[in-house]
Amino acid sequence: MATAEKPVMVVGIDDSEHSIYALEWALTHFFTPLAPNFPFNLVVLHAKPSATSAVGLAGPGAADVLPYVEADLKKIASKVLEKAKEICLSKSVILNLDLLSSTSVFPFDSLPSGLKCGHLCEFPLPNVLYERSFSMQVNEVILEAVEGDPRNVLCEAVEKHHASMLVVGNHGYGAIKRAVLGSVSDYCAHHAHCTVMIVKKPKIKH
Repeated sequence: MATAEKPVMVVGIDDSEHSIYALEWALTHFFTPLAPNFPFNLVVLHAKPSATSAVGLAGPGAADVLPYVEADLKKIASKVLEKAKEICLSKSVILNLDLLSSTSVFPFDSLPSGLKCGHLCEFPLPNVLYERSFSMQVNEVILEAVEGDPRNVLCEAVEKHHASMLVVGNHGYGAIKRAVLGSVSDYCAHHAHCTVMIVKKPKIKH
């Protein structure tokens, strides 16, 4: 868990341009590179769907498909966190890459090059797929992927890290799609026990 000396900000991220923008926005507005100290410890969190929820298959053939779907989802999760790390580095947020590990997290040093998440299933971690912490100034940055519904994963992360702020992107769904899929940002705004900031990516003017 992030240290309790400073408030914690959780930023939800997936492979969409909306969540990438939300992370960049949060870093730009709250983590000034030349500041002597940052106001928050940072948790960047990706909610990885389960293979069954992603495919929605039933019947005798489903068991044959699920391992391939699971492998793809883990690759996506790896790419999402790698992208988040690149953004943090580009914003000069991460200064020291000192790996912190504990018995409850998966040490990245044990991963093959390229962060091949398909190997993670060999280790007994029920929900937390992997977690990496970086020390920076007197701050802590955690990049984490947790399996589950993003609405629940984000709200649970707020409780786990005692976060004072949650930042999520607005996916810009239309009324029909929003009614069918639901809105992660709307759910978090009503259920997360902290301030929720919903960042909307500006439309490009032609």
